[in-house]
Amino acid sequence: MAHARSRAPGFLITVGLLVAGGSGAQAAERPWSAAGTDEPPNVVLIMADDLGFSDIGSYGSEIATPNLDRLADAGLRFTQFYNMAKCETTRTSLMTGLFAEKRHAENARSIPELLRVAGYHTVMVGKEHFGKWVPEHVFAKRTFDRSLVYWTINPYFAPPDGQWTNPFALDGQEIATEEMPVSSPPFYKTDVLTDYALRFLDEAPRSRKPFFLYLPYHVGHYPLQAREEDIALYRGRYREGWDRVRAERFSRMRKLGVIPPHARLSPPEDNINRFRGPYRGDIYHYRPWNRLEDDEKDALDLEMAVFAAMVHRLDLNVGRVLAKLEEMGERGRTLVLFLSDNGSCPYDSNRDFTIPPGGPASYRTLSAAWANVGNTPYRFYKQYGHEGGPHTHFLAHWPGVIRPGLCRSPAHVVDLLPTLLDLARAEYPASVEDAPTPLLDGRSLLPLFRGGSRPDPEILIAGFTERFRMVRIGDRKIVRVNAEPWELYDLAKDPTELENLARERPDELAGMVAAYRRWIREQGAEMPLLDEVDPPTSPST
Repeated sequence: MAHARSRAPGFLITVGLLVAGGSGAQAAERPWSAAGTDEPPNVVLIMADDLGFSDIGSYGSEIATPNLDRLADAGLRFTQFYNMAKCETTRTSLMTGLFAEKRHAENARSIPELLRVAGYHTVMVGKEHFGKWVPEHVFAKRTFDRSLVYWTINPYFAPPDGQWTNPFALDGQEIATEEMPVSSPPFYKTDVLTDYALRFLDEAPRSRKPFFLYLPYHVGHYPLQAREEDIALYRGRYREGWDRVRAERFSRMRKLGVIPPHARLSPPEDNINRFRGPYRGDIYHYRPWNRLEDDEKDALDLEMAVFAAMVHRLDLNVGRVLAKLEEMGERGRTLVLFLSDNGSCPYDSNRDFTIPPGGPASYRTLSAAWANVGNTPYRFYKQYGHEGGPHTHFLAHWPGVIRPGLCRSPAHVVDLLPTLLDLARAEYPASVEDAPTPLLDGRSLLPLFRGGSRPDPEILIAGFTERFRMVRIGDRKIVRVNAEPWELYDLAKDPTELENLARERPDELAGMVAAYRRWIREQGAEMPLLDEVDPPTSPST
């Protein structure tokens, strides 16, 4: 039986209303009471890395993800969920509830800090990566009760020389690989992260508080490394090629209802990001599969098989976490969220082409054509503002509260902070130690979780820097690629962005651009590389 919980006293802050979230009203309704408890729920927030919209089974993939599929089948599948299209920007927005650095951002507060104040036991295991502006008080060592983290990127197997590029830190102190228990040798990062998550969950009942577990896995970010037994499950599966796999995913997605019935499959495209090299061989190019030689098809089959094996192993570990919740008797009062930080990654970070992907000695990345499959049916990739970059899957599972179904309302990763505050019956502080906090950009998702509705966001912002910025207002969207002029799309009629309306509707385009510039001014936002794409007007002109 789980321990009874007690609530910790809050810290000394000047409390204001939750911006655009309605935290107090939602809390008064006690949305968790349908789950048979008068207490706020536990929260398990699982983040994947570089998984495209279609890379899990419940969104059309052929990769076996039965544990995630069970969450989807018994929970809510969002079909219009956005992130910031890049690792550090999404993680920054998730933790702070902000689209970007803005007025008072130096005093931004984070999810774990606010949940600790509200009486939660907070735990993080996985990748930490923030934008340069993020203040030190947001980092894991300052905000989580327990944490095992590493910065930005690490291989999956222990390096042959034993030297990690970014060492692991346990509760803020560096820890060597040989000090880290491994339940299923050899050391494989996805498994080891789960080992620590389960250990921390075992400790959680001692706190007599609800717990928040943030579990940002690295899958499927490069390097492409997987256990041999997992690779064997998929070896040969992809010899039919990316054209056929993409078409099969599109067909399944239509049957699942995760894309609109009138959505068209976008044509395959190269990775045309001119700011991200190197540009070697055909890695960034799409080529019809039937024109490739058999030996190249075999090598590319292995590449995608390793990626699929990584996703499969991720799902197995999600299953381990769910089983632990069952063992603890906490599954029924735990909200489980699953999302990705951006779409599939097409960039060339290969180190040695003579070593095939898969093993600990390899360091290989996914070809753009396979990344294009991951982002089916959308255009382009990670970093881009087109839908293939920031539009990914999002699952919400909460027994007794969330009813199974599809949620077609637009939402964004910035909505998660106000949502979790609502769950905790907490409010966002207007100031801390007499210093004002930044206004939040998101609003609570609780009305959607409870089967209701909420007004659509006034503005959604994503894309990596102004070179690839997107802005969505209602069903209209403006987007740049490679710092070129804005494009305009009507997502209601054209969800895969095949018809650029910029020339046809110049007034509408100008209005969207003006609204975005107004948001920047009103928020005092610092948008990276804005001067490059939109130089300030000279005083003399």
